[in-house]
Amino acid sequence: MKSRLPSPRARRLPPALLLCLAFALPVHAQDGSPAGPVPVERLEARREALLRRIGSGVAILKSAEVKDIERDYPQDSDFRQDNDFFYLTGTEAQEAWLVLVAHDSAPGEVILFLPARDSAAERWTGPKLNPGPEAAALTGITDIRESSRAEEDIRRLARGSGRLLVKLDERAEQSDFIRSLVFSPYPGKVEDLRPYLASLRVIKDDDELRRIRRSIEITTDAQKAAIRAAGPGIWEYQIEAIIESTFRSEGAERVGFPSIVGSGPNSTTLHYDKNRRQTAEGDVVVTDIGSEFGYYSADVTRTWPVSGKFSPRQRALYDLVLATQQTGIDSVRPGMTVGGLNRIARAYMREHSGSLCGEKTCDLYWPHGLSHWLGMDVHDVGDYRQGFVPGMIVTVEPGIYIPAENIGIRIEDDVLVTASGHEVLSTGAPRDPAQIERLMAEGARSRGSKPKR
Repeated sequence: MKSRLPSPRARRLPPALLLCLAFALPVHAQDGSPAGPVPVERLEARREALLRRIGSGVAILKSAEVKDIERDYPQDSDFRQDNDFFYLTGTEAQEAWLVLVAHDSAPGEVILFLPARDSAAERWTGPKLNPGPEAAALTGITDIRESSRAEEDIRRLARGSGRLLVKLDERAEQSDFIRSLVFSPYPGKVEDLRPYLASLRVIKDDDELRRIRRSIEITTDAQKAAIRAAGPGIWEYQIEAIIESTFRSEGAERVGFPSIVGSGPNSTTLHYDKNRRQTAEGDVVVTDIGSEFGYYSADVTRTWPVSGKFSPRQRALYDLVLATQQTGIDSVRPGMTVGGLNRIARAYMREHSGSLCGEKTCDLYWPHGLSHWLGMDVHDVGDYRQGFVPGMIVTVEPGIYIPAENIGIRIEDDVLVTASGHEVLSTGAPRDPAQIERLMAEGARSRGSKPKR
């Protein structure tokens, strides 16, 4: 029998399932993760919200694929769960399917397909989440079937619905099974599921905020560690090592994106991530970094002088970028849009450039946008035309890049939209130039080197 979503009052799991948790296998939704499992009530609320938005039809999601360690060169592990699958199930299950059946006038149905236990494979990979009471207790889904039944059952459910929703991305095109459902004649309507999921994920619930706050806290600690440890002659990859060592030591399981450590000429390359150059006296260093904690990424950028002191020219450019950023941050509030923020910040930089960038205004040396959504992806899903509402998180990151002078400056913070305006989540990393110089001086003294005056 298919599972029907319980009413909010009936969400408590049966005592038998709760008892099973006490004697569970060493596998859980995020086995051993410092972030811990997603609360079941959050998972249920997300699925219910998606079913309501769909209205009627069958939605299908597939778990991520395992990487081939001899072909794909994974740098963290050979498996990271699909964001949407994790968002709705809280599991890192492989070879799994999630099906949601929405009805206009009746409770929705949720079915999770998990692989059967394979003792031989588990000798290589460790225990996996399989159908049974533990999976039901961890996900709040009571209809859990073996993955071997998935294709047959999904075909039957799809045939019985006039509307099918799948993520129409490159994975769908590469999947023989999805292609057979979607790209062959289908008697009903086929829709892309991604916009429905994006409209939910762009507004963070309390567990998502817990995870992203910790990710940002780890990232700001890494920024401080890098600034404190650096001096002329340090290699970019050594700064990267300090950053990513801090990530791992504080519980981040991977980087949210490849760490950008650009010094001197490399500071003017927006997404430079080779990190191979040796720094030199007088360089500025751009560190654009983000840890990932419990599937949620931070994105914090700081620019600092490797010698410990900004030159007058660097300081003047830095102050303009900082004031531009503050103007953008001050404008974050419900009803604002990403496009509106960008226009406000660019107007400020243009009006306050003076002669800093010669006959041009400095905004002409700012080639990227001001903001993007932040969440499970560093450039997270969401409609950029949408007005801000509480629970959204945006970055605010103006910059000036002048290759002829080997000066690139970018300052980026992560900002939560609140009912009364906003909260800057990344204040742990100093951005005031005097604070940065003091932190560098403290680091130099602790190393026994003499800071530049």
